[in-house]
Amino acid sequence: MAQLSDDCFAFGGALMTVAEAEAVIAARVHAVAGLEHICLKAARGRVLAADVLAPVDLPPFDNSAVDGYAVRHADLAREGTTRAAVVNRVQAGASISRAASAGEASRIFTGAPMPEGADTVFMQEDCTADGTFVMLPAGLKQGANRRQQGEDVKIGTAVLHAGLRMGPQHIAMAAAVGLTHLPVHRRVRLALFSTGNEIAEPGQPLRVAAIYDANRPLLAAMAETLGTEVTDLGILPDDVAALTSALSAAAADHDLVLTSGGVSTGDADYVRTAIEAIGTLVFWRVAIKPGRPVALGVLRGRTPDKQAAFAGLPGNPVAAFVTFARIVRPLLLRLAGARLEPLVAMPVTADFSYRKKAGRREYVRVSLKPAADGTLTAVKYRQDGAGIISSLTGTDGLVELPEDVTDIAPGTAVGFLSYTAIMGCV
Repeated sequence: MAQLSDDCFAFGGALMTVAEAEAVIAARVHAVAGLEHICLKAARGRVLAADVLAPVDLPPFDNSAVDGYAVRHADLAREGTTRAAVVNRVQAGASISRAASAGEASRIFTGAPMPEGADTVFMQEDCTADGTFVMLPAGLKQGANRRQQGEDVKIGTAVLHAGLRMGPQHIAMAAAVGLTHLPVHRRVRLALFSTGNEIAEPGQPLRVAAIYDANRPLLAAMAETLGTEVTDLGILPDDVAALTSALSAAAADHDLVLTSGGVSTGDADYVRTAIEAIGTLVFWRVAIKPGRPVALGVLRGRTPDKQAAFAGLPGNPVAAFVTFARIVRPLLLRLAGARLEPLVAMPVTADFSYRKKAGRREYVRVSLKPAADGTLTAVKYRQDGAGIISSLTGTDGLVELPEDVTDIAPGTAVGFLSYTAIMGCV
């Protein structure tokens, strides 16, 4: 289960900023217990549990970076052309026993081992050859077009570090130094619910005053891109007893319980009451729009030794999306043992006017359009509501407006977060 204490999310302020929320998570949430050794083919998206040391040099031998002719640089004329006898032909994967001698050149191909004593390679297109001799132009620097043993990675150095989420490039590195298995943290187990009497399962007849549940598919997909093992536990009614029982059961064998809906201060929002009956809830009124009602806490399972983290998100889909990105994403990464990966906003130019309250971070849904000068312009979506799902499908990402900003005018430089970056894909 998650390595949590009842006060791990404790915060003394009345309204938490996004930065404060992320700082608390970074400082007080730790990786779930349990390690695995997995094959390299299954490593994408997994989190390394230990540094990975290179068992070999990379490259493991001096080799040619181009197709051409390998020579000893000391034999070259300082001016004019050098005429060298072609005495060898070295292909990639071949072994070579003949050392380079004065006045000689070896025909060599990309990736082939350098003959002993040779230290420079001429590109074939810069040379004139007749099969027996090759004419080498002056001016090439010593060591040109030669890859030295270990110039990329030295044996024994850490090529990948603990806490890294493995992407394709990291898998390539592990393979390049000959590794077939890696130590990783086990996947975080997440229990996912939606709440509300008005929520219906997609595919079922839509009763009067009901809406189909978009949040569970949304949040499951976002969690899975972070390597999380998601258990979809369906829709819970607005009933304290049912909520309490279901959440307690989920806490017994999951690391994090995630709900959407029912966490604001309305009379019909029952999740808070249920959580406080079976755990400790610090109700985060986060200074964020859309999505202020966000809850974090710790749940007790049905036995004293079982507990799980809890996160409750707003019911409106756009608010659920934004608060997952800013609150649940770092929480899941920490539980997974990963280093926190900050969302870095890309500078773009706003083409819209916007006013907001000071002290609150806001996210505006936008599309990117190229401007005449080659820069990118952020075009605001036509509707702002937190329930407008088309504002997510019809845009490229979010403009992030910091707490100290109150007015945006056309032409203002703003920070843009793409949906790809927010989703955390690797």
